[in-house]
Amino acid sequence: MKTRKKPTRKTVIKAALIVYALFSVYFTTRFIDGLLSSEYSAVSRYLTLNDAWDIAINDDSFQNVSLDTFRFAPVKKGDTITMERTFPADTDCTGHALLLQIKQAAVTVSIDGEPIHQYGQERIERNKTVGSGYLPVDLPDDYAAKTLKLQFTVAEDKAFSSFEPIRVYEWKNIYRIILTENRIPLFLGCFLTIFGLVTCCITFLAMLFSQKFTRILCISLFSVCIGLWTLCYYNVLLIFTMPLYTISLLEYLSLYLAPIPLIIYMREDAFALKRPAICTIYWVLFAVQLLATSVFLALHAIDLVHCAATLKYMQVLILCHLIFSAVVEFMNLRISRQLIHRLFLIGMLVLSGSVCYDLVFYYFNRYLGIAISSTKGIASVGLVIFIAMLLISFYLDMTQKMMQEKERDFLIKSAYTDELTQTHNRRYCMEYMTRVREMENPDYTVFCFDLNNLKTTNDTYGHAQGDILIRSAADVIINAFEPHGIVARMGGDEFIAIAETNNPEEISAMIREFRDNIAQKNEEIPDLHLSIAFGYASCSPKEYNIEKIYQIADDLMYENKQKMKKSSGGALSRENAVHTPA
Repeated sequence: MKTRKKPTRKTVIKAALIVYALFSVYFTTRFIDGLLSSEYSAVSRYLTLNDAWDIAINDDSFQNVSLDTFRFAPVKKGDTITMERTFPADTDCTGHALLLQIKQAAVTVSIDGEPIHQYGQERIERNKTVGSGYLPVDLPDDYAAKTLKLQFTVAEDKAFSSFEPIRVYEWKNIYRIILTENRIPLFLGCFLTIFGLVTCCITFLAMLFSQKFTRILCISLFSVCIGLWTLCYYNVLLIFTMPLYTISLLEYLSLYLAPIPLIIYMREDAFALKRPAICTIYWVLFAVQLLATSVFLALHAIDLVHCAATLKYMQVLILCHLIFSAVVEFMNLRISRQLIHRLFLIGMLVLSGSVCYDLVFYYFNRYLGIAISSTKGIASVGLVIFIAMLLISFYLDMTQKMMQEKERDFLIKSAYTDELTQTHNRRYCMEYMTRVREMENPDYTVFCFDLNNLKTTNDTYGHAQGDILIRSAADVIINAFEPHGIVARMGGDEFIAIAETNNPEEISAMIREFRDNIAQKNEEIPDLHLSIAFGYASCSPKEYNIEKIYQIADDLMYENKQKMKKSSGGALSRENAVHTPA
């Protein structure tokens, strides 16, 4: 039987940190939610005006209507709707406001035939969009028992097919009530927007050094778009006293631009499948999205066709993106079974489900006048989960790529590095010589080195002492010559240095430093007896061929070694002879 591996201490710490983070987020959210909703029951008292309405839609009249059950055919652009009813006589009238929720319509509010508020009529006359959302209307202090009249002019086709509840609140509490009732979209919208903006700034700076962060830039841009859309769609930005048409414009802009960073994010995963059909579908979706976004926004800007009329086409495109992304990740999951694709697929399914829920809610409410649920912000919750999955997937992907790059760098370094001395090896030197050969009129000098007494040291003191001798030789050569070019071990007791200069004064300075290094090394390590024969040759106007220069330097090094051997009576000492350069 296979024994289960016990979780490591590192794994336990990670799990504990995750649990701690989740609990911290949960209790922090509950605390903030409690602050917003603690006095909601006290401040949310209102007078409902949902009953006893007389309504006229164009030429059709309806008496004693309840807004809770009243449904009609979706309105058309230019339709006029008039609603009348009387305020209760026993109402405390001081400091109250009427809260309307309008949908793509201008409205005039009158009390006993006297207009007290107008919105959007002049924009309709100029063929401008009027937007949708909450419209607070300040009521006079003597409105009790008077007749309230609402006159709507519809600005877009099929904007609504029922009326939202009409209520009277205390004016001082009205914005707090809006925020409290939409606190989930408020939290999520603010988080997504702030997170996206901060990440965008950081990622822009990071991309100056590496293109690896393109995908996280897409995530942050997508987060900004969805955060703004959430704040606009749920009327949270109303607290900044922004006009409804401005909030609606920002809502459409963020929604129409959101699919672009998402589909750019999907490019890598789509092309990783290496299937022509998938790649073709990707480019078609990308081109259609760019074209549709550009055309729809341009038409809205010139007031030819407003975004409210093209919204259904954009929603179809968004659904196509979600389906395509889910299919791509499912196919990647079947091929690789990587956790990255599993997380992305889970996030995509959650997002698709939440968006579909909100779309069904939206269409039922718009075309059938039916509110299938009172729950708000489902799409925002799904989007937060999806973005969290994107971030986790990106982190895992980046971690995996960094590990692969480190492994590749290690293999490359191993292929071009001498294991004993940790300097370049013969292969690297040969490739460097090839690069020098391809340069036009380079200035360089080739130094060849041969370590003396290596065989004697190995035979007398062992190979461990021989390795110390080789490493010591590498140190003195590297310290003297590597700042001016490269140093490599050609094998055994042979080294080479290629300095990027042929200036005699600079060469003499390098040789002096080299000799001083040898003397210092022999003083530092007792009984080292480090002795190195060397020769060098520089390029000249008559000879630039590096192979020939290398051969000349090697011959001179060999001559130097023979002279050192003869002068020592066959046993080489610490002495270093001077040679004649080519």
